[in-house]
Parts: sequence; structure tokens; C-alpha cells
Amino acid sequence: MPDMLVKLYDLPDNGALLERLRGEGITVKRAMTGDKQAIVDFVGHHFTDSWRNECETAFSPLPVHCYIAVKEGSVIGFACHDVVMKNFFGPTGVLDDYRGLGIGKALLLECLSAMRQNGYGYAIIGWVEDALPFYEKCVGAIAIPDSFPGVFRDMIKLG
Repeated sequence: MPDMLVKLYDLPDNGALLERLRGEGITVKRAMTGDKQAIVDFVGHHFTDSWRNECETAFSPLPVHCYIAVKEGSVIGFACHDVVMKNFFGPTGVLDDYRGLGIGKALLLECLSAMRQNGYGYAIIGWVEDALPFYEKCVGAIAIPDSFPGVFRDMIKLG
């Protein structure tokens, strides 16, 4: 479960993917503070308590560090950045029924683009498990040797 490194100055363009998703009725956008409770509840219900807590942290700074995918008024995916540590992407998740449509990639690229606009040259994707090939393919991420458990080594176990 290594961390991965992404060159933010080399990101692929996200415009065509976002346009295709809009054509399918899916909007990817930065969350707003008024959306906080619904999004945090969504993450807590569909993913883990740890991710719920991290997502909640994304609403502390302004602009919010959380992006969401919405279809017919309902959240179907999310991605956060700068919540575990500065310069870290994640957590992120898409509902099972919507995986494979490019939503995760669109959320990833929106977050990483925001990080680049905030002055970062690189981003770290922490604690990558099964998604290593996804990040390699989407953004050319490379595994950081000997990075596990990295910044997560001193976390306490949740209830």
C-alpha cells in the first residue's frame, strides 16, 4: 500500500471527459459549504468512518477542498484533497453502480488541478491499495518506495 507521486504540471486535460459526463447527466463540481452535511453523510454511509472524518475536514478551508459528482440531485461520488496532510489527494470514492464511467478520473483530475492552482508542483496519493493501476494510467503516478505506512503510521484505530 505505497503512497504515489503525481506531477501536477503534466496533468491531462479534463475538458472532454467532463463534457461527456454532462451529456450523461452527471455534473462534477466543487462542493459548497451548504452541501457539507449531505456529502459527509453520503461518505459515512457508503464508505468508511475514517473517510467521513477526512471529508468533513475538506469543508474547513475556503474554497472547500472537496469535489462531488452529482446525478439527478444526488451525490454519486466524491474526492478530497489537503485533508490528511498538505499536498495529499484523497479520500475518494464513487458508488459501485457508477464505476467505470470516468467519474473517478474526472474527480481526480479536478482535485489535482485545484492543487496545481494552489501552487503545488506535485501531489501525493496516500495509502494506495487496489487502485495503483488506475492512478498510473490516469495521471502517470509512480509508487514511492518504502512509503507505507508513511503519514498514517500513528493513526489511532476508529471504534
